[in-house]
Amino acid sequence: MAYELYYWDGIPGRGEFIRLALEEAGAKYLDVVRTSHGMSAMMEYMRGKHGYLGSPFAPPFLKDGEIIVSHVANILQYLGPKLNLVPQDEKCRIFAHGLQLTIADFVTEVHDTHHPISTDDYYEDQKEEAKARSRSFLKNRVPKFMGYFDRIIASNPANSGHVMGDALSYVDLSLFQISEGLVYAFPRAMKTFDSSYPLVARLRDMVRDRPNIDAYLKSDRRLAFNKSGIFRHYPELDQDPA
Repeated sequence: MAYELYYWDGIPGRGEFIRLALEEAGAKYLDVVRTSHGMSAMMEYMRGKHGYLGSPFAPPFLKDGEIIVSHVANILQYLGPKLNLVPQDEKCRIFAHGLQLTIADFVTEVHDTHHPISTDDYYEDQKEEAKARSRSFLKNRVPKFMGYFDRIIASNPANSGHVMGDALSYVDLSLFQISEGLVYAFPRAMKTFDSSYPLVARLRDMVRDRPNIDAYLKSDRRLAFNKSGIFRHYPELDQDPA
């Protein structure tokens, strides 16, 4: 039975972290909202029409038989052992989940660069606040998070270039998406990304060259970054490296 992924159509967004894991594993899945009647099917779950345990707050969520799993980190924690994208021992799995939650924190901060006041208002209504938020984000938050992940890769006892162990994990795939998104949103500021965070950059390139990921990136299943997603390119929010 194929997994069913529910996420908004037309944007990579948070759903892309799940797609990357499914694509890398060669898992059968249906991107439901990209099919006819998919949006109405997703809204039925969000409106509670499938019962107490089938009522996610928001996408992405994953359906695996009778099980509904919501939130990116929670979905990846669930899929990781099934798709062989996380070490089997409990200590490593818990650590991987913590790393993915840290990525979730960072994704929220990325989103807040263009919507620092309210998600209900247009970007144009909070542009000046977005400029201030982006300056701080690029100066302080990117180095804090990306520097952390560079150190994590460096401290991996396996010395494999991966975040943990000697094999690819779902955290590696998520760092690939983060790296790609930052370059799209802030091309000027990210000119020094590879030299500032060389291990994250090397990991990004390793992921991009994996056969299943390479095929996915060249397919029409891969949605391009755009101004409706989390990573948005507004030239006025970008800046030259410090």
